[in-house]
This record gives sequence, C-alpha cells and structure tokens, in this order.
Amino acid sequence: MNTVYVVGIGDDGMESLPDSARRRLEEAELLVGTERTLAMIPSFEGECLPVETDLGDMVRRIEKARVDRKIVVLASGDPMFYGVARYLVDRLGKESFEVLPHVSSMQLAFARVKESWDEAYLTNVASQPLETIVDRIRIAEKVGIFTNESVPPSAVARCLLDEGISYFRVSVCENLGAANEVVTYGTLAEISEMEFGPLNVMILIREPDVPETAREDAELMIFGNPDENFRQTRPHRGLLTSAEVRTLALAKLNLKRKSVVWDVGAGSGSVSIETAQLATEGKVYAIEPEVEDGLLIRENAERFGVDNIQIVAQRAPEAFRDLPDADAIFIGGVGRETVGIIEAAFDRLKPGGHLVANVASLENVSAATSTLKALVPHVGILMVNLARGTHQLESIRFEAVNPSFLIFVTKSGA
Repeated sequence: MNTVYVVGIGDDGMESLPDSARRRLEEAELLVGTERTLAMIPSFEGECLPVETDLGDMVRRIEKARVDRKIVVLASGDPMFYGVARYLVDRLGKESFEVLPHVSSMQLAFARVKESWDEAYLTNVASQPLETIVDRIRIAEKVGIFTNESVPPSAVARCLLDEGISYFRVSVCENLGAANEVVTYGTLAEISEMEFGPLNVMILIREPDVPETAREDAELMIFGNPDENFRQTRPHRGLLTSAEVRTLALAKLNLKRKSVVWDVGAGSGSVSIETAQLATEGKVYAIEPEVEDGLLIRENAERFGVDNIQIVAQRAPEAFRDLPDADAIFIGGVGRETVGIIEAAFDRLKPGGHLVANVASLENVSAATSTLKALVPHVGILMVNLARGTHQLESIRFEAVNPSFLIFVTKSGA
C-alpha cells in the first residue's frame, strides 16, 4: 500500500507550497481535491478526482487506488484543522497518511485582526447547525467561524441579532493570502447587510463588560437548565454553576416544598432560581454582594417567573446575621474565606438540613473538607468530570468541561 499524502495549499496556489509538497505533487499519479483546489494546480498531468458531497465514496476510491498508485489529496490550509484529513484519518487510519500542512486560514485571520486565538471558540458552519453555533457564541469571548455560500457572514450576523446577541465586534477576512485579500470590520448590524465572497473567515471579538443574553426561545425547565437559559455575569464569567453540577447539587440539597434556602455567592442566580422552583412554598435568599450580579438575578427570576427569591446584597458571612435559619445551604465560588463562610453557614443550618459547597480547586476541597469533618461524622465529596458532545463533520466529538467538586453534609438531629 502506498502512503497517501495530504497537502495543504493557500489561496495563492503553487507559490504557497514548500519544496517537499511540490515534490509530492510531481510524483503523484492521482490528485484528489475540490474543484477549487484542483484548479490551483493547472499543470498537473495525471488523473484528477474531484471531491463531491459523498465523502464515503471518496474514501473507498482512495483505498482502492492506493494499492498501486501514488495519491495526493489537496486541501485548503491546514488539512487537520476542520479539514478533510481528519475525516480520512478517522476512516483509513493514521498509518495510511502523511500530512503536509499549510498555514490555516483561521490562523491567518486572527493574525490579520491582531488577536490571539488560543482560547477562542472555533467552528465551521458546515459541521453543525447554526442554532447550535449561536448558543456557543453567546457565552464566548472570541469566535472564529468558517462560513460558506449557504451560510455567509450576513446570515450568521442576522441569526445572532435575532437572538439578542449584539455585543461583538466583527471582522470578515476574505481570500486570505491571495492578492485580492480583504478584511472588513463592522458591527453585527452592519455585517448583516453586506455581501462577501465564498472564501472567508468571520472573527467575533466580544465587547468588554457586557452581560450575555439568555436564549429567548429556550424551553425553561424546573432544574438542570442549560447555561444559555440564563443571563450571565460579565466580565468575570464562571460564577454560573454549570447545568450538570447544578443538577447534582440540587439532588444533594434534598429540597422540600417549604424549604428555606441560602444560595451563598449567587452570581447570576441559576441555583437560586432552580431551588425557588423546587421549594415553591419556601423562600430562597440569594446572597450576592455585587450590584451588577444582583440585577442579573432579578432579570433571570423575572424570566423564569419566580417570586420567592430575596436578594441579599452583602458579603458572607456578615450577610447571614439577619436571615432565618436554613433548611438547605448552597455555597458556590468560595475563595480565601472558605473556612469562615462554611463554619458560619453550618452554624445556621437547621438540624437535619443539608449543606453543599461547590469549589473548583484542590486547595478549597481540602479546606472545606477539613472544616466540615470537624463538625459532622461524614463528609461526601464528588469530583464532577464530564465532557459535552459536539458534532464535527460526520463525527461526534467530546469537549471536556473543567472539573468541579461538590462537598456535601447533613447536620445531625431532626
């Protein structure tokens, strides 16, 4: 079996290729690519195999031909970055290929707008529904999007605006690396009215200090709501307890209809709202000193139609002084004051009540566990380590979520 060479090429064609890639093209007997990439090598004298929509057929033909022919697959930019090489490797195995990448057009686009891309959300409208992409954009700081003729930048911009997402600066980079390269800057509203060539990358950079909107058409649930169902705090994102962790925490709180609940470090109020929906005849005290976050809690409560939440705009543990004793206490986002907050909260927990702390660092796990072990005979600990599935090309891939820890106890007595 011959090795199949996958060669990345830029918009400037043959001029963009290093000598090693040129040699592989000169030796090739079969050249595989889209009509556009094949047109970049007009001097090729062997057989050309245009890639159509049936990628499975392409794989079968390559597998058959490589028995006795030298094959080069020609792809745009970096073939392993949202490119055809990923698909081929998954189907035929890594040992069948050698990849000679070019600079990705995504990399070039971020370089043109002078922004780093190491933490950006990168996606391709050809690999998943636009609605799914928009939900991810909602909570992102930076975004890079491969658009296409079916879903151009204007369509992406209009979809974002329809969802109430207007807090991004936009750059559309066309024909990167070619003589006719153009970079267009604008607001989402301006981009939504413009037309662009098919070869472009769309870059979104979030405006600072703007809260992210909630998804307006989302189905609101009693608990376990996706994160995008809430307006979230900016710029210090991370104060929203994620849906999966929130669901486990609510189970450990063991709420009743008339429970009195404290949500300490309420952030944007996701835990407060879902506890309020479970403790329908009870009262939830959302303890959050930041005024901006208090406003978001109020907006989220109105969105969910709950009226049994009281915002306490003070810092813990001083905020506990005038509150009624609690049946259940959730503590999230504790920092240096971990020990003092947990001790003061546990002291005000009713006998038989449940306390759950959500922490993100091993140092806080140790501090919280040691503190609670001095107060109760048994301390439960969960490390929540999960990944969320995403669709890329024809594959399902999983993106890991940062680990989170839940520490939970029940106060003795009844």
